[in-house]
Amino acid sequence: MGHLDPEAEPLFLSPTHAARILTHVQAEWPLEACGLLGGVGRRVLQVYPVRNELASPVRYRVHPEDLIRVVQELESRGWELVGIYHSHPHGPPVPSPTDVAEAYYPESVYLIAAPVQGEWRLRAFRIVNGQVREVPIRLVEDVSP
Repeated sequence: MGHLDPEAEPLFLSPTHAARILTHVQAEWPLEACGLLGGVGRRVLQVYPVRNELASPVRYRVHPEDLIRVVQELESRGWELVGIYHSHPHGPPVPSPTDVAEAYYPESVYLIAAPVQGEWRLRAFRIVNGQVREVPIRLVEDVSP
């Protein structure tokens, strides 16, 4: 599962955005945190931390009010939903069977944050029809939206 696909278009993420995701997931620990990634194509231009409606250490569901708010903002900016991130507070940084079953946005990238040997890591995946393929993450300089 999750073999890196050399043909996969990378997810472009700035160091600032990566840090914002990691700060959010660490603040929510030991519960799963979740958020949305807005931008264009595979380039993240904004990170949107949202509430995990389930408030669970093992599952997440983006709170419907937050989803509506973020989608409206994306539409107003002419952006798209580039990806969805969530944490696995106790690892590993790969999609769980539940993540695969509930991957309702096949065009999006699923970013998972989890601690690996005491250090938080980010990995990205596409999940289409139950098939998981890892997507490379490319850190790029910050771009102001």
